Amino acid sequence: MESRAITPASVPAAAAFYSPAILAEGSQLLFISGQGPRDLNADPETQIRETFEQITLILEEANASMKNVVMIRAYFLNMARDLDAFRKVRQEFLVEPYPAATAVGVTELAVENLQVEIEAVAVL
Repeated sequence: MESRAITPASVPAAAAFYSPAILAEGSQLLFISGQGPRDLNADPETQIRETFEQITLILEEANASMKNVVMIRAYFLNMARDLDAFRKVRQEFLVEPYPAATAVGVTELAVENLQVEIEAVAVL
């Protein structure tokens, strides 16, 4: 898979470790459903790290890695509290060219006590 970031000067990234757009070439798409942490009682940073670990395991099962990820979507019950932790943790996992990304604050997630859910799209 080959990809490159699309970063027009007039469309600056709102934060580090993501790209406004990714142009990717590959033969298969992997859509990873929303993932959450193993420990729903952990602090937000740990929950986010565990969620990225879950995504990494799924990628590995598909013979891929974070290098193949072209899109990340994160959903937060408390974005004001958790967005900084998300921005910190994602840099431990994501690689250049950084995937396109969206963060959304929501009022409810599908699993009780789930505070963050992250989905991804990868090109293989």
